Amino acid sequence: MKVLLVEDDEALGGQVVGHLEGIGCEVEWLQDGDAARGVPVETYALIVLDLMLPGTYGMDLLKIYRNQSDVPVLVLSARQDTADKVRALKLGADDYLTKPFWPEELVARVRARLRRPELRREDGRQKVGAIVLDSAARTVEVEGQMVDLTKAEMDVLLALAKRPGSAMTRRALVTAALEQGSERTLDVHVSRLRKKLGDAGAQIATVWGIGYKLLEEVDDAK
Repeated sequence: MKVLLVEDDEALGGQVVGHLEGIGCEVEWLQDGDAARGVPVETYALIVLDLMLPGTYGMDLLKIYRNQSDVPVLVLSARQDTADKVRALKLGADDYLTKPFWPEELVARVRARLRRPELRREDGRQKVGAIVLDSAARTVEVEGQMVDLTKAEMDVLLALAKRPGSAMTRRALVTAALEQGSERTLDVHVSRLRKKLGDAGAQIATVWGIGYKLLEEVDDAK
């Protein structure tokens, strides 16, 4: 797995490279925000991104990356303010790890993110936990049973399934999935969608202050 690390701290960056190479990752390490602006993000399986960088600020890099690709982004930051974490998630970060951190936690989170692309396609269909989607046929199955969804409900579920485990803002979901409507309308669709999915409806988790995410497991905490 090819990973891009954007981190200006020499000592910490070296440690992160060592830990990631230890689990079989091929790591490209950049130490300057400006140098990281034009990288071909679609060629990486994961980006590990510091926020406080010389040159381009990490949040601005996150915006650039998310506009170009759905590649998972794990933010590393010494900033522990909840507002910073919420902003990063709203901009499209998949995870946020505050410094200092235990190497084992970094490795576990990286492995979780790298594992997700392998789960996303099976014989042309996408399986997320108990939910099996076919975007071409626009069908949904739970435990072998077809689930009848409206167009809006299907579009909301497909939007969430593009990046399982990652939060989407309510505004982004409205834009991506609803031809017209409001965030309140979205909440109604999500409520009905959960009911139709039965027990699997618990996979659609509310991320307070942000929006929703589709869990691979009901007890998935991240």
